[in-house]
Amino acid sequence: MRHQVKKGNLGRNTAHRRALLRNLVTSFLEKERMRTTLAKARETRPLAEKMITLAKRNTLHARRQALAYMTKEAAVKKLFEDIGPRFTERPGGYTRIVKLDRRSGDGAAMAMIELVGTEFKAKTKKKKEKKPAAAAK
Repeated sequence: MRHQVKKGNLGRNTAHRRALLRNLVTSFLEKERMRTTLAKARETRPLAEKMITLAKRNTLHARRQALAYMTKEAAVKKLFEDIGPRFTERPGGYTRIVKLDRRSGDGAAMAMIELVGTEFKAKTKKKKEKKPAAAAK
């Protein structure tokens, strides 16, 4: 019976799944946006939001808890100095999952997980300047 089982196992054993999610959360908070499969994005979201809530507390204990979970100190530093203060007034819902097209190789459902407030900004194409006519050869 599956009573009270909420999480998916992502086709991995416990240790592999835990390592995968730690890496996903670390990368996501480091880059603030990540393209991954929909299943992985849905598993990453609650863990990332928990880390942001820790950063909002901004205590030594919270920082040590985040360091115990995340794999890079630089990501924890960014979390506590940049991301945490950005969401102090927000009571929750720090992330957004946007569904994308299916992956061409295996047809897996893809998604973009991003922090709220880091909306997509289209890149503007730079026009190439035409070089002056070369001297006659």
